Amino acid sequence: MSESTGFFKKVHEVAKLVPFGRVTSYGAIARYLGSAGSARMVGWAMNASHNDPDVPAHRVVNRKGLLTGKHHFEGTNLMQQLLESEGVVVKGNQIQNFEELFWDPGKEL
Repeated sequence: MSESTGFFKKVHEVAKLVPFGRVTSYGAIARYLGSAGSARMVGWAMNASHNDPDVPAHRVVNRKGLLTGKHHFEGTNLMQQLLESEGVVVKGNQIQNFEELFWDPGKEL
């Protein structure tokens, strides 16, 4: 297993723990895994997870609550639709009440 494959697997395992109706950020996952400067690599891992229906990649957004990864989902607004189906309000590609919905694996796990 390559180093990046191992990192992606760890990212996917953390993403699977994000509760229904909550969101986290690429950076929060990177910090939890001890790789604080690897938020972009977490994004790549989320993009690589689309073949695994058990990874809720739609729950991982940028540090400001923006749906920056939405173009990696099929359809025009699938990421937003998945979040809204969990009760998350999204306006202008940004999660509303982001601070209340934010799940930090560093504090929660």
